[in-house]
Amino acid sequence: MNTIKLPFYVRVSILLIGIYVLIAMLYVTQEIMIPVIFGTMIAIVLHPVVSFFVRKKVGRIWAIVLTMFLTFLLFVAFGTFLFSQISLFSASFPALIEKFSSLINQTITWASAYFSLNPDKINTWISQTTDWLINMGSSAVGQTLVTVGNSLVLLFLIPVYVIMVLYYQPLLLEFVHRLFGATHHSMVSNIISQIKIVIQRYLSGLVIEAVIVAILNSVGLLILGIDYAIVLGILGALLNVIPYLGGIIAVALPMMIALVTKDSAWFAVYVLILYLIIQFIDNNLIVPKVVASKVRINALISVVVVIAFGALWGIPGMFLSIPIVAIVKVICDHIDPLKPWGLLLGDTMPGDE
Repeated sequence: MNTIKLPFYVRVSILLIGIYVLIAMLYVTQEIMIPVIFGTMIAIVLHPVVSFFVRKKVGRIWAIVLTMFLTFLLFVAFGTFLFSQISLFSASFPALIEKFSSLINQTITWASAYFSLNPDKINTWISQTTDWLINMGSSAVGQTLVTVGNSLVLLFLIPVYVIMVLYYQPLLLEFVHRLFGATHHSMVSNIISQIKIVIQRYLSGLVIEAVIVAILNSVGLLILGIDYAIVLGILGALLNVIPYLGGIIAVALPMMIALVTKDSAWFAVYVLILYLIIQFIDNNLIVPKVVASKVRINALISVVVVIAFGALWGIPGMFLSIPIVAIVKVICDHIDPLKPWGLLLGDTMPGDE
């Protein structure tokens, strides 16, 4: 049979159209795909626990129920602790607002004297800016309610998907094996095994990283004498899980607390220095040793996919971007025609292989 070799520009055009259609489908189906992917990843992490109970002669259904119950208790315990800390913070929130307003007034007085500006003009500008922000916030209330509603739906759907994936795992694996035929059984099994390892070690590594960063944040803030050090440290660690951008956001809140609760603005600088040191430790010691040891994605691809998935799916997309690309890399590394793409995604330089 004669095969038709398409010109290069035709193949590139087909590839670009395929990528466009794929991105459009991912965007349109995000409300379905996001909880399914989250549920599948969590199910992969919990699968060893289910297998442990099954090996202890516990029925598969009861093993899944017991695993989900223990996971629920863990989340409830963490949520209760975090809520208690946030309640302490919220109780003194009005006082913090009052101090922050006083700080703004002092800043206006200093700026008007130093730059020879009229304080009334500065106050008018701040008032206009505040009104503009309030109007923007009012117009966004509907969208915010929709977002909150979608988040609640996700919180309900994800455990359902976790249970379903755990229960139907043998069926799903058998489907994948039959889909690619007996001739590729060994390769498919190897790919699935590698994907499970990548997901389990990446997510468990993120949890370990978050715990270490939370401890470092809290201890550092306690040494500096910053109020609400524990809750700020935990929130900073949770925000730090969002690749690249979360760490930048995490430092803003403790700096503001330092400004309004301390007599000297230098404490805000100390907080910034503290978080920069912790970020350096995290990026150069914790992440390479704990998180990225089995997710070998180069920095350029990481930044691009985090921004791209953030534009596509928002914050959930930023979180999912690295494991999704890691899965794609595992697949590319095991299929000969796709190995150049695996090389592009990885962090192994030519000559170091």
